[in-house]
Amino acid sequence: MATSGTQYVMQAGLASGMSATEGIHSPHPKPVDPHLSDPAYVLPADVMPDSQSRIALHGRGGKDVLTPYMSIGTWSWGDKATFGYDATRDLPRIHAAWKKLKAVGLTFVDTAQSYGDGESERICGTLFKGMARDSFVVQTKWLSTPDMTNMLLQSRGPKARLKDSLSRLGLDYVDIYLVHGPIHPSMISTVAKGMADCVQAGMTRAVGVANYDTQEMIKMADELAKNAVPLAVSQCEYSVIRRFPEVSGMIRECRKRGICFQGFASLAEGRLTGKYSRLNEPPRTLRFSSYPMHMLEPTLNVLKRISEERRVPVPAVALNFSINKGVVPLVGVRDAEQAEQNMQALGWRLTEDEIKRIEAVSIRGNTSSLLQHG
Repeated sequence: MATSGTQYVMQAGLASGMSATEGIHSPHPKPVDPHLSDPAYVLPADVMPDSQSRIALHGRGGKDVLTPYMSIGTWSWGDKATFGYDATRDLPRIHAAWKKLKAVGLTFVDTAQSYGDGESERICGTLFKGMARDSFVVQTKWLSTPDMTNMLLQSRGPKARLKDSLSRLGLDYVDIYLVHGPIHPSMISTVAKGMADCVQAGMTRAVGVANYDTQEMIKMADELAKNAVPLAVSQCEYSVIRRFPEVSGMIRECRKRGICFQGFASLAEGRLTGKYSRLNEPPRTLRFSSYPMHMLEPTLNVLKRISEERRVPVPAVALNFSINKGVVPLVGVRDAEQAEQNMQALGWRLTEDEIKRIEAVSIRGNTSSLLQHG
């Protein structure tokens, strides 16, 4: 079972400095050094992803996992500590959003054992009922804290907790299993053995890491390789206002090694949607890239102008930027309207000039020694 209260522990940790703009960290944006940027078109110019397009993630024995170019983030599903989840209000909206996403083939969900103390996984399980197993992709994450048994037996922790996740999801296996962050007390080699055990037991088809820095990612890849398991995914916060994984070279290293890079908080928890302004700040619990909205106005103004020119929603422009940069964006969806907006990021490409306009007002972002290493 999921450890009760994990969602509140995570929220308290993010507030105190686990997220890179909270607690001990400066909230003032840092500009991006253009000399450290990747090219405007990291994704080949002749590739035009739509909702049916798929990316191959490396699984054991050459058995790839095929995923869409966008993943649906489910942190808000069941989570009261950060998102104030109310089942009566929110569950029907989630089902309506899923119906819309399922109709176009955007059925790649990212969840975690800690989201809503396991409730997110349970909700995902209800959505998968009646679906063919090859018609959706599910990715969940192992968090070593705050369960002391889980912390002390790190090589066994991933497998034991994945068994619980599978029960909540109602599945025999997940497609991708990630280490939720570099906050495990055991060595990476020990955790790698635990993750490899999950693959070898048939409980997951592929594995990855979240919030690792580049060297930690490489170390995990090397340790997994000793167990004949490839590292399929590296996930960090990435958006127009947190391009650190790009300018630090992590995304380039992922391309070099055939690792899929995923970017969470790809709309900065709503800050890049046009929903918030200096007169309507986001809730304080939304702590990733939590710059005051007046500091983001130059960035938002450019996104809004391009959205008007393109006749697509602002979120679609921000997500299309990530896709052009070779990133698989993870984007939270709470209702059908958000699903519709996010879907419009696919089927077209920003021009090189438009990308450069966005880059000129983008933000480098920071790291945190407590969680956000990458």
